[in-house]
Amino acid sequence: MPTFEELLLELVNTLTPQWAFLMANEYASHILRVLLLVLAGNPIEDQSNPKNSIKSKRSAKYVEDRNGEPINHPSLSIQRKIPDSLTDALDQLLKTTDSSINDLVARGFTTSRVGSPVLQQMLVLQSKKGTLEQPGSLLDKCLLNLVSDPTENARRDSALKLMIDDIVGSHFLQKVMELASPKLLQTLFERYFCGRLSVLSMHPISNFVVQSLLSNAKNERQLKTMIAEIQPSVGTLLFKQRPGVVRALLDSCIRLRAGSVEIMNALYSGLGISALDERKELINLLAFLMPYKEFVNADYDQLPFRIQGSLIIQLVLQLPGDGHEPIMNSFFAQAPDRMYSWCKDPSGSRIIEAIISSEHIPLATKRQVLDQYSNKYADLAVNKYGSHIVDACWKVSDMPYKEKIMIELIQREMLVQDSPFGRIVMRNCRVEQYKRRADEWRERERSLQKGKRMFKDIFDSSSTPNKRSDKKSKKSKK
Repeated sequence: MPTFEELLLELVNTLTPQWAFLMANEYASHILRVLLLVLAGNPIEDQSNPKNSIKSKRSAKYVEDRNGEPINHPSLSIQRKIPDSLTDALDQLLKTTDSSINDLVARGFTTSRVGSPVLQQMLVLQSKKGTLEQPGSLLDKCLLNLVSDPTENARRDSALKLMIDDIVGSHFLQKVMELASPKLLQTLFERYFCGRLSVLSMHPISNFVVQSLLSNAKNERQLKTMIAEIQPSVGTLLFKQRPGVVRALLDSCIRLRAGSVEIMNALYSGLGISALDERKELINLLAFLMPYKEFVNADYDQLPFRIQGSLIIQLVLQLPGDGHEPIMNSFFAQAPDRMYSWCKDPSGSRIIEAIISSEHIPLATKRQVLDQYSNKYADLAVNKYGSHIVDACWKVSDMPYKEKIMIELIQREMLVQDSPFGRIVMRNCRVEQYKRRADEWRERERSLQKGKRMFKDIFDSSSTPNKRSDKKSKKSKK
């Protein structure tokens, strides 16, 4: 009997001549996508990123509506080691289809609901092999020869502008932004987005292409240029249901470790903050997504949290350097009781938890946050959302502070044990072990803290040589 490897190779040889035809078939296209993943050894289902799922949202909903169980077998989510014969077969398949699919057919697939997912998968594989942006490549054909001949072309410009607004073509362009080199991304930005970012950001379809463009900025210069153009529209984006565009910029600031000052100035401008003393309300303005003038005249107790605002705050807390300080200064400018009430709100608690868990905020600053909840840990533990705050506080506390939390929980043990959330907190803190063998509990906690410090020292020492070598290389260049 033939081996599975031999069967796959025979299947590839059979399908390759009809590849373009099969890409356009609503049943065959799914088989082609799985075949490409198998040949590359990639996971069939990427659980960490639902966007990469083979199944469409409609298919997943169909199964869910009929009480079907999704297929989440571990074997579908792992990277596989594949034999050289399959790698060679994939290389030959991509090379053959690249040359056999003509320009017109390639452009048609960019806006085809059936063919576009296969096309995107092929581009991802070509990107990994370094053949994505060669003249005459599949991507070059899809973009009407923009890669090989970037000079102005009225016909191409018209077609790509229509693709940006197309419900299927926009998905294709999002993938292109993700895979594009710095040079190609700069060409796309200057030709089709520069001067139009504000308008495109408000469009119900093209705003997703803009988000992909902004979140995939390749260098600091590109990022700051994009921030400068989008800055006048930040207020409109925040208050007109397009905060995802702002989040995309923050993602790039975090990834590139640049643009923190520029993005914060853009947020101040968009929120209507003009004076320094008005910045103390920054955390409120973002949490409720309101301009400053409306906030000062509003009834605070009636203001609803906005999920998108909470997500923006969590991203600001991840900005490099001192990027978190505007949020923390605003946090400490609020009344402690007001911040305590946030701990019991589904969105507000996410913000507080992000502050406590952030790796960028110094431990001394976190201790000030923890002190605000002193004598309130038992009340937080019995709350569905507040219990997560107690867990977060526990993880960043040293031994004396953990014992302080522990004593509070034991003093009100009856109240905490009556709550399902409280019982989880009690178990996480190992309250029973502390009551029976406090010395043993302390020894265990010391060992855990020692292990954490050891791993931190290892990671810090491994990153230090890189920083030193970077400095040396910079000096040598000078």
